[in-house]
Amino acid sequence: MNQTLLNQLRHTNPIVANISNHVTVDQVANVQNVIGASPIMSSAPEEAADIVAIAQAITVNIGTLAQPQIDQMVTLLQAAYQMHKPVVLDPVAVGSLTYRQGVIDQLLALGTPDIIRGNAGEIAYFAGINWQANGIDAGSGQADIVDLAQQAARKLNTTILLTGPTDVVTDGQRTTQIFNGTPLFQTHVGSGDMLTGVCGAFVGMLPDDPYQAAVAAATTFAVTGQLVAEAMPQPLPGSFYPQLLDRLFTVTTEEISQKAQLKESN
Repeated sequence: MNQTLLNQLRHTNPIVANISNHVTVDQVANVQNVIGASPIMSSAPEEAADIVAIAQAITVNIGTLAQPQIDQMVTLLQAAYQMHKPVVLDPVAVGSLTYRQGVIDQLLALGTPDIIRGNAGEIAYFAGINWQANGIDAGSGQADIVDLAQQAARKLNTTILLTGPTDVVTDGQRTTQIFNGTPLFQTHVGSGDMLTGVCGAFVGMLPDDPYQAAVAAATTFAVTGQLVAEAMPQPLPGSFYPQLLDRLFTVTTEEISQKAQLKESN
């Protein structure tokens, strides 16, 4: 893991342009802000080129689809790929819904995102592996999640961040498993969307190595969540989210390094 990336992010304040899930738009903006980035949320195709021009990274979340939002995604991604800006894609519930699969295929036809962040059910869609996805939840399947993530990464030639009790980051060659976290992530709708936003902040700082950016983002998020949960007298979902924001604002690289439980392989 790149030990200095968080400090560099806080010093630089990269601009991240986001097309967000309407359910969690404020959560994504807040988490990017407290981690050290400068979020800008977009919904108008007319401003896409100008926004991409000033941004260091782009995130696209398909959680709440409508045709105007899809048009904005297409316009923003076209500009991002033309300007060679890193893109993070969050394919919410793509493993469960045919319409969303069509939208994702349309977006992938424009170019390849630098990072795709999703749960096992979502990443299985890209790998072409049978998996019983359950809406926005991971669902269940028999495939090994490391192999699943690696197959998706190789098929798309991108970095995959598969999130769950154990997070898996892989570009098809390098792989890191992250064993930190807390079950409270699963009780808070928006945890995955927030991590997608954090990925945008980190890859904006390290556009030439999305894999290392994703490892740093996922490790920072998982370790911080674990620190919050361990400090709570009674771990409860309603108070977890505001404390997570507070801790992401104060967590240090030293704390992350000391707490991180990673397994790297090639």
